[in-house]
Amino acid sequence: MIEWIHPSLVLIVGSLLLPFLHGRARQAWMLIVPGITLALILNLTPGEYGQFSFLGLDLTVGRVDQLALVFAYVFGIILVIGAIYALHVGDWIQHVAGFCYGASALGVVLAGDLVTLYVFWELMVITSVWLIWRRQNPVSFAAGMRYLMVHAVGGVLLLAGVVIYYQTTGSVAFDQIEIGGPAFYLILIAFMINAAVPPLHAWLADAYPEATITGAIFLSALTTKTAVYTLIRGYPGTEILVWLGAIMALYGVVYAVLANDIRRLLAYHIISQVGYMVAGVGMGTILALNGAASHAVTHILYKSLLFMGAGAVIYMTGKSKLTELGGLYKYMPLTFILYMIGGFSISAFPLFSGFVSKTMVVEAAAADYRPVIFLMLLCASAGTFLHTGLKLPWFTFMGKDSGLRPKEAPANMLIAMGIAAFLCIFIGVYPAALYAILPDPVDYNAYTIGHVLKELQLLLFTGLGFFILLKHVGGEAKISADTDWFYRAGGKRLVATLRNGVVATNRGIGNLFQVTWSRYVAWISQRYGKGGRLSRSWPTGTMALWAAILLAVLLVFGVR
Repeated sequence: MIEWIHPSLVLIVGSLLLPFLHGRARQAWMLIVPGITLALILNLTPGEYGQFSFLGLDLTVGRVDQLALVFAYVFGIILVIGAIYALHVGDWIQHVAGFCYGASALGVVLAGDLVTLYVFWELMVITSVWLIWRRQNPVSFAAGMRYLMVHAVGGVLLLAGVVIYYQTTGSVAFDQIEIGGPAFYLILIAFMINAAVPPLHAWLADAYPEATITGAIFLSALTTKTAVYTLIRGYPGTEILVWLGAIMALYGVVYAVLANDIRRLLAYHIISQVGYMVAGVGMGTILALNGAASHAVTHILYKSLLFMGAGAVIYMTGKSKLTELGGLYKYMPLTFILYMIGGFSISAFPLFSGFVSKTMVVEAAAADYRPVIFLMLLCASAGTFLHTGLKLPWFTFMGKDSGLRPKEAPANMLIAMGIAAFLCIFIGVYPAALYAILPDPVDYNAYTIGHVLKELQLLLFTGLGFFILLKHVGGEAKISADTDWFYRAGGKRLVATLRNGVVATNRGIGNLFQVTWSRYVAWISQRYGKGGRLSRSWPTGTMALWAAILLAVLLVFGVR
């Protein structure tokens, strides 16, 4: 009797049948597979499973504890929601990639050793990039290639760190990494790349807006949150993460305010929200770590809801720029309402999910006597409401009528958004359900008078400022340069330099051969002219052969 089945195995095996199913059968299978996966996750019991030895290494593919369960639960939920949202899509490659991507993310959070983690970590990259490429245009292909190269670098760093860690400790068990030295920093940087910590973040805002409409839902939920999980597991209390996280929170907000593309705005805000989690990991207190884990859960739900709302707009209008949208609330009222539930959640309105998790991280900074970090996170919270709760919905759904007359989103999209919206409200109203699954007992009450009044004042004055400055906060048809400029522009220049160098080298070699050939022919003519030894000892065919060989060499080296 099989005692334990890895949830990832169900997703991978289930995805293999999708290409052979069509119509209603495929849609049913798309719901059955993540449904079974979620049921398996809900029935996981703490322990270690799937242990075996490989090349002298003790590996564990299934380590189930409370921290792993927190992330596994929400990953399972979002896989079901994402499958419902994607039911209308006929591209089976997207569905296979989405299921395998989800399987990889679950494999990471259940991995008990660094080798297993590395295998699933790399599988995440290989599967997720197809969710970008399947949009099937030159921009998405180029963005996917950059995404792939950045994460390939991260994978190499992770592998190097794991090798050095094993050489240093003799173990590949994945627990808190405390040894210091190269292994500590190589693994940390690899995790930071996936967490989109500046300046290693630009891949996210570059790639996510170019993904398919349904693929962006999975992308927004999984990669950065698996990185948050690995940071909680391996690097709690690492001081540099406190400051990097606070910088992330502000950095993402600033670029989100400047963005004109609605999914690029939301992508930048992933960076901002993950900043709260990274800062919580760095603080390392029980309250902060609980806050980081709980905020990862709520973020997956409300950010997926926001991306689903934005995706519905793009699907029904074909437009993604704030400067091209407006007045859609009349034609897509349900999409507007459901999006606003996500907007209220991410802005930490009381009675919505973001309030009960984000305030936990902010209060952890206050309890840890970090006034600067506390202030930075508060400012980022104001910026969140400014662009995601006000700017995007105003210029997309309200504001000046764009003349677009779309229909309401398909029923499956609205159902998926409705499930996510319900969970955002449920957690906000009844936070005990979330607090009960966190890694450590929670001694925190979000709904104190002080917390509620502080948040309401922040939101009120942010909203007041938005409407006072309404004429100046609209989108502009521009792209703000970010750190990806260095490898995008620099990469083009490097390629051009290498191309010019190759051309110059070919010409130099060609000139050298031409000069050598001319001198050789002159020498042969002078020494072995008519009546000379060559005519008596070398047949004419041999001379022709050598001439052909030299000519071929000249052609190979590209003589012009």
